[in-house]
Amino acid sequence: MTDDIAFNDVKGLRQLMVSGRITPTELVDIFAERIDLYNGVSKAFITPTLEDAKEQASKLTKDDLNSSAFAGVPYASKDLFDVEGVLTTAGSRVFHDRIAKSDSFAVAKLRASRAVSLGKTNLHEFAYGATGENEVYGTCVNAYDTSRLAGGSSSGSAAAVAFGLVPAALGTDTGGSVRAPAALNGLVGLKPTIGRVPTSGVVPYCWTLDHVGLMTRTIADSAELLSIVAGYDSSDSASVNRPVENYSSALGQSVSGLRVGIPRNFYYDRADDEILTELERVKEFLVAAGAILVPVTFPDMEHSRTVSLTVQMPEALSAHSAYVQDRGDLYGADFRAGLALGQCILAEHYVKAKRFVEVYRQETNKLFDDVDLILTPATPEIAQKVGTVKVSRNGVDEAIGNAITRYTTFFNMTGHPALTMPCGMHSEGLPIGLQLVGRYFDESTIFRMAHAIERSGHFSIPLPTLGS
Repeated sequence: MTDDIAFNDVKGLRQLMVSGRITPTELVDIFAERIDLYNGVSKAFITPTLEDAKEQASKLTKDDLNSSAFAGVPYASKDLFDVEGVLTTAGSRVFHDRIAKSDSFAVAKLRASRAVSLGKTNLHEFAYGATGENEVYGTCVNAYDTSRLAGGSSSGSAAAVAFGLVPAALGTDTGGSVRAPAALNGLVGLKPTIGRVPTSGVVPYCWTLDHVGLMTRTIADSAELLSIVAGYDSSDSASVNRPVENYSSALGQSVSGLRVGIPRNFYYDRADDEILTELERVKEFLVAAGAILVPVTFPDMEHSRTVSLTVQMPEALSAHSAYVQDRGDLYGADFRAGLALGQCILAEHYVKAKRFVEVYRQETNKLFDDVDLILTPATPEIAQKVGTVKVSRNGVDEAIGNAITRYTTFFNMTGHPALTMPCGMHSEGLPIGLQLVGRYFDESTIFRMAHAIERSGHFSIPLPTLGS
């Protein structure tokens, strides 16, 4: 019974609480028991805050439970998000003593919505890395096969939801750090439009590419969560002052007539054949549902990864300049290597890369003159074994981090909203995901199409057996 509750969606958990079949405190106890049971394996949480969670839950009144779509619902935050009075480690020894003085924007919005924080989740140190390996707090593993990686950098958030330790989690996405691990773990991962959810109170990695992202089990939960955490904050220079939509209103609408772009040049020659087969099934469904498939061509895909790193590493170096001076010996090997790379990138190269980013944005915007959405695979590979350094596909060797984020990084540079979701299972028993990309601030159309795919039932995947 408790397993059924733990893997329920937010709507189901809310129904249990509002009907009185379970109290918010009992719900916290169920998830606390699972955290105690599975955190040693999953390495999902760095800092569980279960006593605080029980106190929050015990104070919720009947009126509170009816006040929002997430009232009484447990969630977790990647350990880059400040939660007042709680340690924010960023997955690093460098921040071993950093107690947050206030809530980050997204956490404050959830607190006001009476959601219940269960704690802070693991990550690749300072969000630099796509595997989720962490030499201090351990490597997060995949709930479908614990010999496999959860992916990163929001590895703990993905593992927490996939293992049934929370129904939803916050993450950050600079090159795919929410969308890729969500896809590898059979979850829904959303990177909203840049500026839609302020990054205030989130430890930065790369200011101009960082996005707050969401992980949930269902499209409906993602839509509800975005409606809560979206907003405007004048202290965030990227934040955009525009009304927040009721994203749930898009669910259930017909997708007939929607034009879906299918990229011609997206490295399909370096993807697992089973992933491409599942994507073909999705295309067939879209056509049957009345959508129109339109071939599109992206600008300069060959150099986009280099452009992204040329922006990321100098910005990361700038963000960490004070800490490098005082605590340089506390950084892990991965992040030290990244900072060293940042020192090698000249200002001239950074400026040129930023100009490329602007071209990518303009050219991608032009694609949306003719289409409503763009469909790609979420990742070119399924979750790889822990310790994997590179993958080989059709004679091409590629660093695992580059491979995992090959289909996601581009849209951090353009800033367009993008969502990954399950679309099938690989013969090795691991989830396969797709990615939907939309116009700026048109998350509603993404949710509309994603919900149609989800509710069709053709692309459902089983729950992980190990975490249930």
